[in-house]
Amino acid sequence: MTTSMAPRRIWLTGATSGIGEALAVRLLKEGHRVALTARRRDALEALAAPFENALVVPADLTDRTSVTAAGEHIEAVFGGLELALLNAGTCEYVDARDFDVDLIERVLATNLHGTLYAIDAALPLLRRARHGTQRPQLAAVSSASAYFPLPRAEAYGASKAAISYFLASLRLDLAAEGIDVSVIHPGFVRTPLTERNDFPMPMRVEVDTAVEAILRGLEKRTLDIHFPRRFTLLVKLAGILPPTLRHRLGRRLTRNAAEESRA
Repeated sequence: MTTSMAPRRIWLTGATSGIGEALAVRLLKEGHRVALTARRRDALEALAAPFENALVVPADLTDRTSVTAAGEHIEAVFGGLELALLNAGTCEYVDARDFDVDLIERVLATNLHGTLYAIDAALPLLRRARHGTQRPQLAAVSSASAYFPLPRAEAYGASKAAISYFLASLRLDLAAEGIDVSVIHPGFVRTPLTERNDFPMPMRVEVDTAVEAILRGLEKRTLDIHFPRRFTLLVKLAGILPPTLRHRLGRRLTRNAAEESRA
């Protein structure tokens, strides 16, 4: 499906792997001018090589100075942005029996702080596009795990829940400026990141399905873009259960409970 979005100036982070890479190719093929950000310049240049409308902007999202420099480079070339699509993220799982604060800090640095640094760099560029023919839009990838606490997801889930809350709150304050905000809550998507998971991933979808859902939601300026809906609606429902029931359900998903049931 080709979207009917008019050509936009777009900043896409996490552009060289998984959903980000697929989004990059799709947006570039549709004729948008896309600033591509990831850590590795060589991977970015390989991705951008077939496209004259691609701008390579390497940056380490955990480094505020690096992200600020990326924003300044985009401003110098594009002048402004109609869409900031913040997709970069990572996942590591916590073993509470061997509590690792360094692991938690690594995940928060990429998922939460990296997103905040990118928002800080993107907002001036979105504001510069307010008087154009399209309302500027800010979007970031959270996760369906933000709806419901899952075992071993203390770091990942907390970082994504923080992104969801932050953007939902920021949406209220940016409305008066004419800047739309969408939050993306994927379920399980087949990517190199999820291939490392060592547990069942119900209703996992292919990356092309995820791209379709994201672009359709962005085009409609949907506040909460979540997919696959048959999965995310169940997770949302679980998230509004009374605390005791949420705990019982979550407890059944832990490895200790699974090991006890096999004993």
